[in-house]
Amino acid sequence: MDHSSTVMQRIMSYADFQQLPQPAPPAILAYGSDPLQHVELWRPVGHGPFPVVVLIHGGCWQTAIAEAGIMRRLAAAFVHKGVAVWNVDYRGIDRPGGGYPGTFQDVAAAADLLRDRGASLALDPNRVVAVGHSAGGHLAFWLAGRPAIAEESMVWTDQPLALRGVVSLGGLLDLAEVRFAAAEACGVHTVDRLVGPATAARPDPYSDTSPMSLAPLGVAQVLVSGDADTIAPPCLADQYAAKVRARGDNVQTLTIANQGHFELITPGRPAGDAAIAAALRLLAIEQLEDQS
Repeated sequence: MDHSSTVMQRIMSYADFQQLPQPAPPAILAYGSDPLQHVELWRPVGHGPFPVVVLIHGGCWQTAIAEAGIMRRLAAAFVHKGVAVWNVDYRGIDRPGGGYPGTFQDVAAAADLLRDRGASLALDPNRVVAVGHSAGGHLAFWLAGRPAIAEESMVWTDQPLALRGVVSLGGLLDLAEVRFAAAEACGVHTVDRLVGPATAARPDPYSDTSPMSLAPLGVAQVLVSGDADTIAPPCLADQYAAKVRARGDNVQTLTIANQGHFELITPGRPAGDAAIAAALRLLAIEQLEDQS
């Protein structure tokens, strides 16, 4: 095997990923007063209305680890396929107002801004798929589960944005499980900080925060994993899929050989290309040529 092949096969670290250049966002839309409360709007050439991918970044739900900018290569790749992108940023648990309920309220407000303003922006709010990476996978699937949240919850919203499907890219979907499984990668108390404490009024903090508690989600779900992912190994996707299939959900799992956690958001790598293809299928876009 030559040197170039060896380099291509090496699993990407976060430091490797951070060396990749990211394109600048075309437009920024605020959904709140905090600088983190915004979305990046990416649109293809043309008049629309365009189908939309809602992108949600990970980073262990911590702004210090990641912000929306890490998803820009993926956003640009979707635009080249003729799909608009709503790239969401939000307050992490390490920022004022983050955690419960703020992080969830941020992601909900960002999604519902698309519901309310999409048509005026040449977007089709009836053709939307959410795609989330790592902790963002949890938040994307949580968006799909919002109709099941009780009205008395602090994170309930009326008539949430409807999704055609959701795609997890190494997602941390079952919070009760990843509280332990992802403790080494994200920190022992991270999930507890995210969901908030149990109270008399809310004895189960997962009841309105974990996709597992909200399942069945009632939308098509695709879980893409890298077989060399040490942050969200494929067994987490398999365990989640088995549980929600038993509740009647339609779930597909895809494990991509010789790929890690960050290849999943890197177009041109097998895992990144599989992620794009999965979202296009859920949007009923089987074949699209790249736009020049």
